Amino acid sequence: MIRTFVPVVFVTLLSTFLSTEVFGQNGTLRGHIYNESTGEAISFGNVILSGTDIHTITDLDGFFIFSEIPAGTYDLKAFFYGFDTLATSVTLQADQVKYLKLFMTESSIQLQTINVSASMEQRRNEVNVSRITVTPKQIKALPSTGGEADIAQYLMVLPGVISTGDQGGQIYIRGGSPVQNKVLLDGMTIYNPFHSIGFFSVFETEAIKSAEVLSGAFSAEYGGRISAVVDLKTREGDKTRFGGLVSASPFQVKGLLEGPITPFNPERKSSSSFLVTGKHSILDKTSPVLYDYATKDSLGLPYSYTDIYGKMSFLSGEGSKVDFFGFSFTDGVQLEDIAKLDWVSGGGGLNFKLIPGSSNMIISGTLAYSKYDINLQEADDAPRKNSIGGFNALFDFQSFGKNSTLNYGFELNGIATSLAFRNFVGITFEQNENTTELAGYVSYRQKTGALIIEPGLRAQFYASLGDFSIEPRLALKSNFSDKFRLKFAAGKYSQNLISTVNERDIVNLFVGFLSGPEEQLYEPGTQNPTKDKLQKAWHMLGGFEVEVGKGYEVNVEGYYKGFSQLIGVNRNKLSEEDPDFSTETGNAYGVDFSVSRQTQKMLIWATYSLGFVNRDDGQQVYPTHFERRHNINLLLSYTLGRTWELGFRWNYGSGFPFTLTQGFYGQYDLLNGIDSDVLTDNPDLGIIYSEKRNSGHLPDYNRVDMSLKKTIEFNKNLKLELLASVTNVTDRSNIFYFDRVSYTRVDQLPIIPSLTATVDF
Repeated sequence: MIRTFVPVVFVTLLSTFLSTEVFGQNGTLRGHIYNESTGEAISFGNVILSGTDIHTITDLDGFFIFSEIPAGTYDLKAFFYGFDTLATSVTLQADQVKYLKLFMTESSIQLQTINVSASMEQRRNEVNVSRITVTPKQIKALPSTGGEADIAQYLMVLPGVISTGDQGGQIYIRGGSPVQNKVLLDGMTIYNPFHSIGFFSVFETEAIKSAEVLSGAFSAEYGGRISAVVDLKTREGDKTRFGGLVSASPFQVKGLLEGPITPFNPERKSSSSFLVTGKHSILDKTSPVLYDYATKDSLGLPYSYTDIYGKMSFLSGEGSKVDFFGFSFTDGVQLEDIAKLDWVSGGGGLNFKLIPGSSNMIISGTLAYSKYDINLQEADDAPRKNSIGGFNALFDFQSFGKNSTLNYGFELNGIATSLAFRNFVGITFEQNENTTELAGYVSYRQKTGALIIEPGLRAQFYASLGDFSIEPRLALKSNFSDKFRLKFAAGKYSQNLISTVNERDIVNLFVGFLSGPEEQLYEPGTQNPTKDKLQKAWHMLGGFEVEVGKGYEVNVEGYYKGFSQLIGVNRNKLSEEDPDFSTETGNAYGVDFSVSRQTQKMLIWATYSLGFVNRDDGQQVYPTHFERRHNINLLLSYTLGRTWELGFRWNYGSGFPFTLTQGFYGQYDLLNGIDSDVLTDNPDLGIIYSEKRNSGHLPDYNRVDMSLKKTIEFNKNLKLELLASVTNVTDRSNIFYFDRVSYTRVDQLPIIPSLTATVDF
């Protein structure tokens, strides 16, 4: 029924939209708004036609469009915090598509409150269920570990996001494991975005333009993952002057350099710029000196990484642009006499946006390649090796009506994976696969009065598996008033990629990937063949937004994710005849509450999440080890005067589930056959686990972080920032995991003071 109903709906919507475009006698007004002095795009600025109810906001690139407006002369005005109001007269003729390139001037008058009308306008005109946009300003407001603001740490503050640890911990979003989250950088897939020490990502905060976190029920333009999407976009380099920054802390040193290739000028039709960032960890060298727990007698903090990213941007006079980018990320962990891990990630590509001169359409796309290689050598085991690399090509088309937007496109992905490891009984697992994925999608957003409806459809073909997935999506929002909105979203999702990390692992630095299996799979706990070889899920979310008091925004969302098929590597196979893969089903459900308020001097962000995550392996239903039933975050940033900024963060989380121990036994390997001496040899210690999986709970997690920043401005283009931060101010012993064999408790990191100096020039 769905397969016939959904295409009919879209054919009807498309026909209606196209007929409006063909027979309408109105005109189209579109353009870009830039900072007059720097050429930087004015993102999320308000644009109105005075005397009418026609208004919109600019996108990330400063682009705006008014479609199907009557011919005539209008007074166009634009507003944005920190800039003088822009006003200009525009004459539009029938059937004309007119482009404007406008410039705003920075205001000399500093307002005392942030103009939030742009974000309010966005919430009223977009559905945005389970979609949070994070800005660099918000990331920097967080009291960051090591004094280094990083998106990896800010993600932990968002509702529904859980991390299992400071060292090797992974990110779980509303019940989905890390491999089920798609991470994009300028449209390019990043397979491992987080370093082995969980405080830092591969991304440089100073280069981020925006970061969108879609924690469920995302729209049709995203696919290939069954839980969540993190979509980061970097900014362009400065178009008018050369500059940058250098920074140093006990954790890392970093630098950024940017400047014009073809300098920006309001009279010039085009401009170009570059941006290069790099950071390198020094924690493995500084920690034994600065932190007494990181000594040679302990594991310490033996982490190292180097991240480099570069970008060149070219902008035409009519707003079209193309970006070229490339990256190299490396990570290493040296656990003395235990294990050595190294991974390398690299790639590059381009993205573009074309704005045809006489059309209501925007054409954009990405062509990129990225690769990830990881090696783990353990002292008492064979090495594990994994490699994944692939290209992605995306072409997107967007057309605008008066109160509607049609978005459609196609995506082609090619992936090659290679994996080799040996399990605990000496059985070797190997895979070398090449696969291709082809997808097409369409979505249509229509605003009718107080109702916004956004149906979508994605069709995804997995060539190596011969599987075809039809995935309907739907999102709704009803604006009951200017301050109260109801919203709903649902969708079907699939993916081919599988992780080498088992969901039952608590700590695992070896984060590898492989393609879906070509061999026959069986339903959990049975010998019944599965219908397909994909991981699949259904999402359903609903909630409301309300504005209360003086600028407080309250958001409540309930969600359900039904994982109808999950596939994992069967690392416990005891013979070559056992299957290489196993299947499970599961679900995740809960409710997230958030309250926020932002002014020029203050940022308040408070969240509470109640979540349940279960899996069914055909033998029993059990909670996952990353189910944090209760999670609370409180973030406060306050500016004192003009040069001081205070940051505070508190995080409380209920304890993770774990499987109880029933007893121990002596485990002989009998490698010498009949000559093995079971009477005098010391056996390894085997563990007898409780039959009921994850029935116990670890102690609660509780951490307070604080920071104080001082900014010293020498002149307009030179300033110094000094940031003192303390992670885990109360020095609370938060458990990481318990080593059953040695019967020792391993805690998360203790109190960590740090001082960071940054010179911005």
